[in-house]
Amino acid sequence: MTPTRRRGQRLDDAILDATWQILHEAGYARLTFEAVAAAAGTSRPVLSRRWPTRAELALAAMERAAPPVAAVPDTGGLRPDLIDLLREAVNGFGAVRGEVLAGLLAETARDPDAAAAVRAWIARSTTRHAMAAVLARAAERGEIPTADLSARVLRLPFDLARNEVILGGLPLADDVIASIVDDVVLPLVGAAGRERPASATASGSPDS
Repeated sequence: MTPTRRRGQRLDDAILDATWQILHEAGYARLTFEAVAAAAGTSRPVLSRRWPTRAELALAAMERAAPPVAAVPDTGGLRPDLIDLLREAVNGFGAVRGEVLAGLLAETARDPDAAAAVRAWIARSTTRHAMAAVLARAAERGEIPTADLSARVLRLPFDLARNEVILGGLPLADDVIASIVDDVVLPLVGAAGRERPASATASGSPDS
């Protein structure tokens, strides 16, 4: 029986499913256009027309399999909000093996466009706007002096968690997430608020 020819989204879904399976089971080093084409039942030219590089193909599969954080936790307290937010983010980018992230970062280091795409995916997976919203509510409740914090501070818990994933692999245990919140983030947001000069306080919300 001749297989039905797939087009459009059906074909893209088959390709990205095959890419994700290879990334998840074999790692970035074993991701090739030939392997994906064979697994998806298509040809290498079909893949390369859609995704010219291996890094772009991997990123597309990661975007589909590990979407960014969608909801902002609102438990009524800063610590549980931070833990819930970080756990949800880890479930997103943490679904990507540390070896895959490390391979992507290494491969794209000399390619500005590809490196920018990786950074954009990382930024989307960290959702600084959600962190800003959590801190704004905490400031309103009086838990921290201010929510007027830099984009670097907003990224920090996600950067630390992602570093744990890259260096240590998965799963990222709940006690590690709690340690990032308790030992780093909570002291930092309190200290940053107290030490920030009044003249440096800008109107509006932090970068998102």
